[in-house]
Amino acid sequence: MTKAARVADRLLKRYPDPGLALKYSNPLELLVAVILSAQCTDARVNEVTRSLFKKYRSAKDYAQADPAVFEQEIRSTGFYKSKARAVIGCCKKLVAEFGGKVPADLEKMVTLPGVGRKTANMVLGNAFGIPGIAVDTHVLRVSNRLGLADSDDPEKMELALAKQLPKARWTAFSNALILHGRETCTAKKPACAECVLNDICEWPEKTA
Repeated sequence: MTKAARVADRLLKRYPDPGLALKYSNPLELLVAVILSAQCTDARVNEVTRSLFKKYRSAKDYAQADPAVFEQEIRSTGFYKSKARAVIGCCKKLVAEFGGKVPADLEKMVTLPGVGRKTANMVLGNAFGIPGIAVDTHVLRVSNRLGLADSDDPEKMELALAKQLPKARWTAFSNALILHGRETCTAKKPACAECVLNDICEWPEKTA
């Protein structure tokens, strides 16, 4: 059994059905929410999307949005100008090239403005049920600390983790790593003494 498999077993026992904290009801909503979540808490994004999703119900709605108005509607998520450009640009391309639908394909999804592999894998795994490892800051930090791989490059980390686990576990594993990184293996003052992975963690800076 690989170390990643042991980690997955422990984390999925701790988080039996790991899901995202972002609220959404379809692939487009999740795509928009993930774009807005960059350097912002999921709780704040959920506050913003509660009204946003009622107003903008299709890719065409976003594509036709007034940028100045949309910027103010998402302002509290931070970096609102660049996020507005990303969401509107992304949806314009969805309308022009994909019939207004989010493509259930990683290579196609990463051609959308504002969409990288992390976002694409998160949408594929959670909205489409297509396995993917979404490497955000939590997954990157926790995986490095555990010694699952040694890289600061999200794509290299994604590929390294993918080799160590069966495809069917990819989405649940990355979702669980995100939860673990938020609740236990935090960037500052990780709760190592309470960690279910303490005995198999190789991080030399573990706290007592």
